[in-house]
Amino acid sequence: MVTYVVLANFTDQGIRTAKDSPKRAEAFKKMAETFGVTVRELFWTQGRYDVVTILDAPDESSAMTLNLSLGALGNVRTESLRAFSAADMASIVGKML
Repeated sequence: MVTYVVLANFTDQGIRTAKDSPKRAEAFKKMAETFGVTVRELFWTQGRYDVVTILDAPDESSAMTLNLSLGALGNVRTESLRAFSAADMASIVGKML
């Protein structure tokens, strides 16, 4: 599995319908399942980003397809960060010269 931290901001359309955001989050979780992606956590946040989501995807292609499908709905713009666990990082640095 590939883990991502997805940072999202509401678009003008998304903020106008912010009351629907919890319902949209549930629909997003169902959409993610169709691509084999699990939404581990989803938080609404204050500050620079409106929503922070932690995803587990079977591969990068699945995560990309989900993000493009979400963006096409027009409610949020996303920035995805590939995340590595402590075990992943230990393995990575173990290969360093």
